[in-house]
Amino acid sequence: MARAVQSVYVALQPQRRLTEVPDREENAIRNGEAAYAHHLHERGGEAYKRDLLEIQKVDFALVELNLFLDTHPADMQALQQFNQLAQLRKQLMASFEQKYGPQMGFGNSFSRYPWQWIDTPWPWQV
Repeated sequence: MARAVQSVYVALQPQRRLTEVPDREENAIRNGEAAYAHHLHERGGEAYKRDLLEIQKVDFALVELNLFLDTHPADMQALQQFNQLAQLRKQLMASFEQKYGPQMGFGNSFSRYPWQWIDTPWPWQV
């Protein structure tokens, strides 16, 4: 079952990593095209949707592994995979919140000034 979850996660992987920047975006940043570079971190923009989708893929795999581990608690491979994906999710979410603002309320995410919770769209609106 752990292999099946791993296969699902691998199959859901985008062609490029979250940290890779497409040529047009890289050139815009390098050339100082402020309007286009600002769009890169706009809530609801293409980069926002791409970054959010990456987090959602990891979340899906984590839920599946969590369910599997509930019935197979001694599966070391599944546990290692769960822990690796949990760490990846933490890194992805930190990067996402740095770019787009807080995602989890009640003290689980910090907000920059001014209060960012009023900024839309929220992840469930995309």
